[in-house]
Amino acid sequence: MSFHLPSFIAIVLSYLLGSLSFAVIVSRSLGMADPRSYGSGNPGATNVLRSGNKGAALATLVLDALKSWLPVFLIRWLGPDYGMGLGTAALAGLAAFLGHLYPVFFGFKGGKGVATAAGALLGIDALLGLATGATWVIVAFFFRYSSLASIVSAFFAPAFYLIGGGVAWPLDRTVLLTLIAISLLLVWRHRENIRRLSAGTESRLGAKTKKKE
Repeated sequence: MSFHLPSFIAIVLSYLLGSLSFAVIVSRSLGMADPRSYGSGNPGATNVLRSGNKGAALATLVLDALKSWLPVFLIRWLGPDYGMGLGTAALAGLAAFLGHLYPVFFGFKGGKGVATAAGALLGIDALLGLATGATWVIVAFFFRYSSLASIVSAFFAPAFYLIGGGVAWPLDRTVLLTLIAISLLLVWRHRENIRRLSAGTESRLGAKTKKKE
């Protein structure tokens, strides 16, 4: 991939967009408690759901996904006119994902990035995003653990990309490396969840918890 000024600008702007923590923004706009003050303390849609406000959780989920999908989509659509290809789009998705994890506007303390990763996948290829999303839904439905569903999906995302490469979508090395990086970071951000899953103390989907764990 040829890296040049337009690519650099696009990636930086994607990081800044990703740094918007919509869990906090939506909660504040609705007069709700800061999601970092209850449940897992994670500023993400799953923790907002623990407040009992499903609308706020849905808004957070959609906005967190959109903030990574949008730059990937725009680069894929307009990028060729500026010398930017699929590799740059994937890196922009990674940048938005990193912005969610380490947001410059919120003291570099962000969420775990599941919805943001999903948005990036959908932007790279809708079928890839849907396949990975279906994996999340299946695991979450049967086991009722959002964290477990996210970890399993993280492993499957690059695997799906490799399996479908050259058949369902073009295989690009930069995209593959980006997906691997996102997957590894997702697992790393869920390390405390992995410990709780092992100990049998992880919260199930729909559970309400008021005290920060």
